[in-house]
Amino acid sequence: MEIWDLYDREGNKTGEVWERQHGNYLAIPDGLYHIVSDILVKHVDGTYLLTKRHPEKDVYPGYWEASAGGSAQQGEDPKQCAIRELFEETGLVPDSIKQINKTIRDKSHSIIFSYLAVVSGDKDAVVLQDGETTEYRWVDVKGLLEYTRSDLAITTHVERYRSYLDSIFEDIR
Repeated sequence: MEIWDLYDREGNKTGEVWERQHGNYLAIPDGLYHIVSDILVKHVDGTYLLTKRHPEKDVYPGYWEASAGGSAQQGEDPKQCAIRELFEETGLVPDSIKQINKTIRDKSHSIIFSYLAVVSGDKDAVVLQDGETTEYRWVDVKGLLEYTRSDLAITTHVERYRSYLDSIFEDIR
């Protein structure tokens, strides 16, 4: 069972909580939001991690994504959530983590904090979380660009990282 703190649109905690159940995030009352952390993972060798979402996920089942992430638990801030989610979904611990975007999505009642995490561990040591992801692969910048242009990409994720992605794609366009 997950319990989420709820926030107003400005990111102020309201004191209300939400018990997450499969698909019920859309039922959060209008004007209330939960915190989501989204993490783009870059290895120190310059490659990026792609993971394939589990086919039973309630959002984008079976899609590939260039991120790990999820919702903040009650009492967690966005960065704590990002570090926890990265470890839970991949087994990776970041050497550094930097916020690179913040997005509000009214439809999903989400305030999404996007991070870039740099890791230096063994790339074959990725551990996939049961029920979250089923496969992974590391791609170079060209492979990441190809992914962002494919039907396999989750467009909302790509858009959240657009500014960062544009800066790294400049040299290969």
